[in-house]
Amino acid sequence: MAEERATTLPEAGLPAEPPRSGPGRRTSWTARVRPSVWLPLVVTLLLLAALWQYGARRLPYLLPSLPDIGGSLTSNPGYYVDNALVTLGEATAGLAMGFVAAFVLAVLTSELPLVARAVMPIAVVLNVTPLVAIAPALVVAFGFGPLPKLIITGLICFFPILINTAAGLRSVPRQVLQVYRTMDASRIELLWHLRVPNALPYLFAALRIVFPLSIIGAVVAEMSAAGSTRGLGTAISTASSMNQLPVVYASIFVLALMGVVLLLAVTLVERRALHWHDSTPD
Repeated sequence: MAEERATTLPEAGLPAEPPRSGPGRRTSWTARVRPSVWLPLVVTLLLLAALWQYGARRLPYLLPSLPDIGGSLTSNPGYYVDNALVTLGEATAGLAMGFVAAFVLAVLTSELPLVARAVMPIAVVLNVTPLVAIAPALVVAFGFGPLPKLIITGLICFFPILINTAAGLRSVPRQVLQVYRTMDASRIELLWHLRVPNALPYLFAALRIVFPLSIIGAVVAEMSAAGSTRGLGTAISTASSMNQLPVVYASIFVLALMGVVLLLAVTLVERRALHWHDSTPD
């Protein structure tokens, strides 16, 4: 009977999908390619490049020139690709661990106030704990493999997902909740048909933060966890110790590019998943 009722319950605020094509979409695409959209960014990048070159000439022992950085990237691209794949694997695996743990805990805290009172203070303590300080202890406990790095990355991503998801699950309008209860909806049906759809905008807001943050977490883990031999964090540490500034800044550039790509990916997924929500940009 519960399954039969679930099929009749309306989804929370899910209107019909808008048309995928038409004059509105052509106008939106035309608006994106206008010079007023991309020209400010291009001008800003050119100004930053000019300032960088000026600083490189004045302080060559602090900043390498842009041609030197580009030469480091083009002369040995396989080095950066291999290390980037290692860092990306650690970032995505750690993010997945943190996401699963945070989502499950957010559901429990939203459904059981006793769990929230017991767990949320501990989560706050973990959030304010400098994870770099516990990295050596994780290496001692779990060895020199990838697990300590995954744990550090997962802990860095854990708190934003937990807080945003829990807030979304609890922010269902009272009037809508009362309508579902008058339909004799069970707690599972309320969670699946109402609370989870309502929490999706909050969850994607957290993912826009933690996807780039997972790259930072992986790099911090590689730099702080002993025994790391691969990854862009290790490449930066090794190049810094040998005063190879072009390699350092080339690795930083690759990390920044990875973060931008991950942010664009989660934004595209959000637009498709939340096309029904008012917060989704056109």
